[in-house]
Amino acid sequence: MSRMIIKEVLATEKAIRLIESQNTLTLIVDIKATKPEIKKAVENLFNVKVEKVNTLITPKGEKKAYVKLKKEYKASDVAHKLGIL
Repeated sequence: MSRMIIKEVLATEKAIRLIESQNTLTLIVDIKATKPEIKKAVENLFNVKVEKVNTLITPKGEKKAYVKLKKEYKASDVAHKLGIL
């Protein structure tokens, strides 16, 4: 797959709260990316298992994905690796 699905990982106050309370990463993704593609990209990139993916289009026209990790994986560990937390 040539196109970049994950564009950036958000580190806003809300995103960090979701990491801590819901074990959920907040990502900006390719506007055409499907939920299964996002799930696969996150699992491959961060070496984790994904429970579910919710997406929305922001008022800016970006696609935001809330990626909830399975209980045995910690979103905070991924965030530490990325230098967010």
